[in-house]
Amino acid sequence: MIAERLKTIIDHYALTSSSFADRLGVQRSSLSHILNGRNKPSLDFVIKVDRSFPEVALHWLLYGEGSFPSSTSNTPPLSDSEENLPPTPKTTSKKWQASKIAIFYEDGTFEFFSPKQ
Repeated sequence: MIAERLKTIIDHYALTSSSFADRLGVQRSSLSHILNGRNKPSLDFVIKVDRSFPEVALHWLLYGEGSFPSSTSNTPPLSDSEENLPPTPKTTSKKWQASKIAIFYEDGTFEFFSPKQ
């Protein structure tokens, strides 16, 4: 079953299903439906797998015949390990303080309020 072969690809590259979906450019829910057997993959989906992972033999993916990874592949496994991720930017928390509050009513009127300091 193609879902099992997709799981094999995900495991081989140590990806999560979310990161696999992101690499393919497909909705995470779409991948989940395919992996759970609810939906069958579309031709567009199979083409995205083929283009994103050239070492995956298309014949193996579709029919389960042959081997994975392809014996002609020298591509190292992809990984989402921390060493490959860009550093997370540091955020500073700003304390916001309201200087004026405006309330607009449905009849077109409005009021301004200033907080006590």
